[in-house]
Amino acid sequence: MMRAARSLMIFALPLFAAGCQMLAPSGPHPTAGLNRMQGELSSVDGKLLFQPCQEQRRFIVNDSGNTSIAQEAATFAGKPGKLFVDLRGSFSSSKADGSDGQLNLQQVYRLERDSGGCSDPDFKRQTVIASGHGPDWSFKASGNGMVLERDKQPTLVLPYLEEQLGGGRFSLSTEANNQHIELWVAPQRCVDSASGSLRNLSAELRINGQVQRGCATFGGARND
Repeated sequence: MMRAARSLMIFALPLFAAGCQMLAPSGPHPTAGLNRMQGELSSVDGKLLFQPCQEQRRFIVNDSGNTSIAQEAATFAGKPGKLFVDLRGSFSSSKADGSDGQLNLQQVYRLERDSGGCSDPDFKRQTVIASGHGPDWSFKASGNGMVLERDKQPTLVLPYLEEQLGGGRFSLSTEANNQHIELWVAPQRCVDSASGSLRNLSAELRINGQVQRGCATFGGARND
């Protein structure tokens, strides 16, 4: 049945057809009751503070999910630019001076310098974002399909099929111009080899069997 579904997706739909996502089993979602947020991190008097995008409020970070965010943030010390973070957690009150409460952090999706993440107009529409180097490539998926950009290659905009592989792993695949393109994603901490940016997913871009490795994360349209 999966082979039939793949054939239907690749050959029966128009070029710019919407991407297809398999439904997950029913049951309580692991992120229930937690908020996905983006903003900036700063360190004041030995405490890590989170300031949501387009807000003046600042919250003391309580790493209740043991994400090691303090150690991760320390790797950017001395580098220019603001520290952008994409995370999930919940808010609670705090009596600490100079803060508007406490952020109980459970998960870090992305941590990087000078990303422009707070002003990215496409983030909320994207489901998966991945990139790598040697040569440079960028992969972005949304409900309208996938966009693949590669160094010195034409941009490809195509429909795709998603397959869940177990253990939090999944793949996005498509075929066009006699090319078989797959993005394999796994829940594994990944550091960009060029920028040092942190992602919560590792990725492999496979084109006709040739593999290029990189990092990935979930876009704002995906509630994982």
